Amino acid sequence: MKQALRGPDKNHHHRTAAQGAQTDQTVDNQTYPSLLSKPVLVAGASGFVGSHIARQLRAQGRQLRLLLRKSSKLDALRDLNAEIVYGDVLDPASLRTAMAGCGSVFYSVLDPRFWLTDATPLYRNNVEGLRNAIDAALECGVQRFIFTSTMGTLGFNPDGAVTEDIPFNWCDKASPYILTRLEAETQLLAACRERGLPGVALCIANTYGPQDFQPTPHGQMLADVAFGRATHVLDSSQPTVDVRDAAQAALLAEQYGRAGERYIIANEYVSQEQFCALACAAGGGKPPKRIPLRTAYVIAWVVERLFKLVDRKDSLLSTDSVFLSNAFGRMDHGKASRELHWQPRPLAETIRDAVAWYASQHPAT
Repeated sequence: MKQALRGPDKNHHHRTAAQGAQTDQTVDNQTYPSLLSKPVLVAGASGFVGSHIARQLRAQGRQLRLLLRKSSKLDALRDLNAEIVYGDVLDPASLRTAMAGCGSVFYSVLDPRFWLTDATPLYRNNVEGLRNAIDAALECGVQRFIFTSTMGTLGFNPDGAVTEDIPFNWCDKASPYILTRLEAETQLLAACRERGLPGVALCIANTYGPQDFQPTPHGQMLADVAFGRATHVLDSSQPTVDVRDAAQAALLAEQYGRAGERYIIANEYVSQEQFCALACAAGGGKPPKRIPLRTAYVIAWVVERLFKLVDRKDSLLSTDSVFLSNAFGRMDHGKASRELHWQPRPLAETIRDAVAWYASQHPAT
């Protein structure tokens, strides 16, 4: 139904650069201008990254089409002149309808509930949904398929910055959420190699920035710190990226990305102390105290067992969430800079803009 909107396998390894040179499909940039006159679909446009992708596409003057569920919140899409196709990634027919005639598909659908211990809904939404979308894209002859993946699919590098060619090497520590994101990316890259999907995966760091309507969990944390509502935070570090720069990377990947490749979309790596200092400078809050990770693990362990006693399985505070808060190290976005011509902005600018936007939504804050 259309209407207008106005106003993993433990032994899995990603290919090495040498292997990639043998199998990658280089995007023919000469066909890019022809894409500009065709409809472009954003799936997951009501989310943080997806909504920014949609806005940047519309700013290009593109013929914008959005795949949304009837229950999707449209706050992030106000005043966006676009065609809506109501459907679901678990409904293959609706995907084919949405992609019909499209030159490019930007796929930002995900189930972000990292706290779930039962992987069933995560697998259904993150893996099966993407599989349906890949099938539909191939059937409809889509020329570009840009997949919003996550830095959580990357391997750890204890000796330096993480790059795209480091194989995933922490299955024993990965949560159900991470494993479904890994399987999703794996099947996308396999479809590129084996079925000719013109797809690219973007491994995106923690996103911050304005127009975070939901808000995201880390965006809510930023607002709470900036305005002095947070008294304690975990003593962790994180790779970050401006959501507007992540969206720009998606558009650049449509133009320059090599099919079958993944690109790290991460900018500054900051400690919690540095992050909170920037947030408080922007919002005027008092810097919160930092909880040592060892203490946080103990608290999370106790919470998990208390939940089991009352027959509840899922908690936002868990040993998995504590681990993920500090799991990711420095990331090298050199490949995205070289191949996509991507240049992210400073984190301080991102935080200032995000905090100003949060304040505009709640002036009394």
